[in-house]
Amino acid sequence: MGIIHLETFIIAVIIFALTPGVDTLFILNRAIAQGKKAGIYSTLGILSGVLVHITLAAFGLSVILAESAMAFSIVKYLGAAYLLYLGITKLLSRDSIATVSSDTKKETMLKIYTSGVITNVFNPKVALFFIAFFPQFIDPSYAGGSAIPFLALGGVYIFLDLVWCVLLTLGASMFTAKVLSNPKIGMWLNKVSGLVFIGLGIKIALSKR
Repeated sequence: MGIIHLETFIIAVIIFALTPGVDTLFILNRAIAQGKKAGIYSTLGILSGVLVHITLAAFGLSVILAESAMAFSIVKYLGAAYLLYLGITKLLSRDSIATVSSDTKKETMLKIYTSGVITNVFNPKVALFFIAFFPQFIDPSYAGGSAIPFLALGGVYIFLDLVWCVLLTLGASMFTAKVLSNPKIGMWLNKVSGLVFIGLGIKIALSKR
């Protein structure tokens, strides 16, 4: 299939998954603020974004982000602006986590899923990561010359990330359930959730290629 050192790839992906990044913090933030279901849909959204990046990188389209400073900046600032919007909205809200969790039923799971997709797709550093990382595990002498090895590694990456993110979501939602009975704590955690989104937005905005 053109893949080499698969076991090393798996170990590396597990280490990356365990290292908190923008995606991990986004999912964790959703799970704490809005419960298990929101965390799961955020996970699916983030991983759908990962699939987009992997597909683009497999067919060479992500090279545009690596080569064009303007394209990189446009994508970066769109993603940062979206996270800042989410953060400011939460920061200005007077609701507690308990209220937000109830409102999650009104906020469709499609919207939560979409927010995960947008957050990941508009983080150009994710695309650059796949361009730099995956080729190290593809046999340069592979005669097929197709995108299959890249996509296969992407499938392994997504599966391992899915397992970790689901476990993370379940743990975070258990924590949330314990504080729902205290409106004051719930209100402050909702504010912290907003600050996390703002922090993630600033982090992306200040990132360099």
